[in-house]
Amino acid sequence: MKKKVMSLVLTGVMALSMIGTASTVMAAGGSADGEHTLSVYAWDANFNIPALKAAEEDYKANVDPDFVLNIVEQSGSSDVENAVTLAASSGDYSQLPDIVLFQDHWIQKFVADYPDAWVALEGIDIDWSDFGEEKLSYSTIDGAHYGVPVDNGTAIFAYRVDILEECGYTIDDLTGCSWDQFIEIGKKVYETTGKYLLSMDGSGNDLPYMLLQAEGASQFKDGEPYITENETMVTIIEKIVEMIQNNVLYLGNDWSDYTDQTIIGDMVAGVMNGNWIIPTIEQVAENSGKWEITTLPTLEGGKEGYAANGGSSLYITSNCQNTDLAKDFLAKTFGGSTATYDAALTNGGVITCCISAGQSDIYNAGVDYFNGQPIYNTIVEMGAHVIPVEQNDFHYTCRQYIGAAIQQILEGADVQTALADAESQLRFAMGI
Repeated sequence: MKKKVMSLVLTGVMALSMIGTASTVMAAGGSADGEHTLSVYAWDANFNIPALKAAEEDYKANVDPDFVLNIVEQSGSSDVENAVTLAASSGDYSQLPDIVLFQDHWIQKFVADYPDAWVALEGIDIDWSDFGEEKLSYSTIDGAHYGVPVDNGTAIFAYRVDILEECGYTIDDLTGCSWDQFIEIGKKVYETTGKYLLSMDGSGNDLPYMLLQAEGASQFKDGEPYITENETMVTIIEKIVEMIQNNVLYLGNDWSDYTDQTIIGDMVAGVMNGNWIIPTIEQVAENSGKWEITTLPTLEGGKEGYAANGGSSLYITSNCQNTDLAKDFLAKTFGGSTATYDAALTNGGVITCCISAGQSDIYNAGVDYFNGQPIYNTIVEMGAHVIPVEQNDFHYTCRQYIGAAIQQILEGADVQTALADAESQLRFAMGI
């Protein structure tokens, strides 16, 4: 769902960095064939893999000219998860690569279930304080770091500033506003233009999670569901329903409806999601220069809301035959290298969550599509403010049940009854 992102001004700035990159290979297993070689499983030829190639070229140019990174392309993140599960189930990790790219929301479950599959990053030369605390909260387990962040899942709220102006507003009116104020503006936008101010995939509704995080709250408490007694959660669900009922929020039937119809189909004047949604926004060439980004509203307003949604990090597997090389490679590339992150952004649209790397000229350059805003630097800065909240292995299961509860409420069910049903089902799924 993430495709190449960059304005034409920046395109090609780092193009030469890709010359000479090693070919992607399709063999499995750790790289025991040479002291200069590592293997990695990753997915998304337009996003993650260009970032890995950028890191390979950086390490080859500045550390080890003989270095080779064998990238084994997977069709999706589930392929990596299945490979680890299969290896652990058989007790044979020899078919795993040296490194895997792994989704943030799943890693804690996999480390807990298969502790022998991973290598903790003891002694790695990375300044962890240079990364957002929220991003690291996924890959830090029992005080030990296991993963090195690749991308930045910080949520943005992008608005069509030309439409806001037509309705008598500016983006400043939506920066630090309350959800009640947002709803009133959204009503005016729909009445004036017929466009919604927000949309989301109804089959995978991430709004409750992001809105909760912007409040510093979670849908879990002490490892258990925290829904019906969570006043913040109840209020957020009520606001989401109110937005839908007043044509402020459009819920798509599925992912394609959300992206292809509401965003690319130009149904909306606002988009809120992880910043990986930017390439989808940019698909509509005629809207270049009409968008700007800012932070999220909050329930009370008067402050800016920060959240994150999605993302992945790199992990060393127990099959790695040269952990010193793997740690050095990760430290000197994704651990904070401006060269890696500049090329990853230019060639694949991967935005860093390393604070210092986000200060480069590439990151500070204005982006034409977003009215000249230096959005990449802004996103890195926003990511540093995201509050870590309690995570749980059943994040996606919770999303499923909360999404179903919203649909029930829209069909006439009582809010508390629908949420109680969702909480009951989630507790059953969790075995508690």
